[in-house]
Amino acid sequence: MIKKLLRATYARLDLWLLPYAAKSRKFAGIYYAFFNPHFRREMHATAAGRQHYRLHEESSTIASVIIRRNIHRLEKGLSMVPRKSLFALDYIDETLKAFGNMLQEPAHQLDLTLLNYAHDVLESYFAVTTWPEGATQPGIFAEQAGKIRPLLNKTQQQAAAAPAPYQKRPRADISYDEFYKLCQQRCSVRTFLPKPVEPEILERAVAAAAQAPSACNRQPFRYIAATQGETLRKLASLPMGTVGYAEGLPAVLAVVGDLSAYPFERDRHVIYIDASLANMQLMLALETMGLASCSINWPDIENYEIKIAKLLKLQPFERVVMLIAVGYPDPNALIPHSEKKTAAGLLSYV
Repeated sequence: MIKKLLRATYARLDLWLLPYAAKSRKFAGIYYAFFNPHFRREMHATAAGRQHYRLHEESSTIASVIIRRNIHRLEKGLSMVPRKSLFALDYIDETLKAFGNMLQEPAHQLDLTLLNYAHDVLESYFAVTTWPEGATQPGIFAEQAGKIRPLLNKTQQQAAAAPAPYQKRPRADISYDEFYKLCQQRCSVRTFLPKPVEPEILERAVAAAAQAPSACNRQPFRYIAATQGETLRKLASLPMGTVGYAEGLPAVLAVVGDLSAYPFERDRHVIYIDASLANMQLMLALETMGLASCSINWPDIENYEIKIAKLLKLQPFERVVMLIAVGYPDPNALIPHSEKKTAAGLLSYV
């Protein structure tokens, strides 16, 4: 009875304060700092991510984030028409430092795929840029390249992992009509056959997800799969939206964003954008392999966040973006019609 009264009082006070919070940023800051706690977890995760980035900036983990971002920026510079004779002066030193930090790892722990990519783009960059006499950057790269080339086992026929003409990109033999049909085929399925989901299926779907666009190619997310046992049962039952069908889920993916990929608060929402772009490709890929999925909303509710962080052993700077149920669909499962908006209702011109 007392708890109910307190909740009602809080709700009335909230409605009284809300108009003041809506008037200005200053009042909104006071409102969320002292009265409404709903952004505190995001603030803590963002601060924890920034601190982790700062403390581990010279580690191979953060160096790989810097490399993904800056090498992608170099590729964009190399692809510009017209291309400048010298560019990237504001971040080339950071890039070379990160490249060197990655090379400090023992040989058996090196990410050779990423290092090959960085090497090839940097090689293309220094081949076309004109440096003033006495500049140290070309020499630093030449020394680094000398260390990594023997490990890459590159052949003369091997294409460089660097910008290439659009016409040489892989081409899909699929029409718009067939693609649109695939989009219609994909739906939120909640009734699955009692059949396990093979790990190789999930790996192929994640490989397709990895091809999605990502801001500066950071890809600040990962997938945690639960396919059996108590962990699957607990994970499937955690979201409020799985009531009534949690027990019949063959597999659940937790999509986890990593805020330690960013040194600034301005990028804190990119984990949700990038992960969602990848998730759509993952779900479409599952359809091509005979599986179905259901994206499960994960709202920011404190006690649920605590439970899932403990279950998945998440770092303070990691946030769950959403969950995805995966399985072989029951052919007789009923699917909601879910009338969609029309193109005319979604598209306007300026």
